[in-house]
Amino acid sequence: MAHLTTVQLLLLLMSMAECAQSRATRARTDLLNVCMDAKHHKEKPGPEDNLHDQCSPWKTNSCCSTNTSQEAHKDISYLYRFNWNHCGTMTPECKRHFIQDTCLYECSPNLGPWIQQATEDCQRWWEDCRSSFTCKSNWHKGWNWTSGHNECPVGASCHPFTFYFPTPAVLCEKIWSHSYKLSNYSRGSGRCIQMWFDPAQGNPNEEVARFYAEAMSGAGLHRAWSLVGSLTLVLLWVLS
Repeated sequence: MAHLTTVQLLLLLMSMAECAQSRATRARTDLLNVCMDAKHHKEKPGPEDNLHDQCSPWKTNSCCSTNTSQEAHKDISYLYRFNWNHCGTMTPECKRHFIQDTCLYECSPNLGPWIQQATEDCQRWWEDCRSSFTCKSNWHKGWNWTSGHNECPVGASCHPFTFYFPTPAVLCEKIWSHSYKLSNYSRGSGRCIQMWFDPAQGNPNEEVARFYAEAMSGAGLHRAWSLVGSLTLVLLWVLS
């Protein structure tokens, strides 16, 4: 009877390991080629031949519609009712980075594992916005919305971007409540999301998504195998 119980327990441990591996594989797949569960995203990514201007790099496989891509280029669109010109007219060089940021968020099917931002993208964004003005360092919350679009809160003063964002890292990491994390990896490394890329060369963010999805599911699988290993040791100790 003791021998039978031992076999049963070992089979249970093996079954747990197989289930953990299956869940890890499924989790990795669920993080790849998916659209966010958000207001304007499609349910599933797919081709959109007529994406507008800066959103066009995602036309072969997109989570945004043509209409969403057009709205992403407007100063106050129905997407968020967000006014880029809340402290005077934002320069075109600066605004194009926010448009590209919107296109990335709305259109990319590769954000499942979420984001580390390439250092070069942050540097260029910061440099192009140095001469534009804003009144807040966190644009995700704290605005006055009484007019139907964002305005500076009472007591907030307009200053050049460098007043609120003294470095590229502060800009990328702080402006949307730390949704971005500045990466030490370079463009093309396969380890950081790129807002800007040449679609003729393929979408480099697909490789980034695969890497982090595998890393995340691999961590879960490692924990599962560690648990199985510890249970095996307990079993052997009990039977000895």
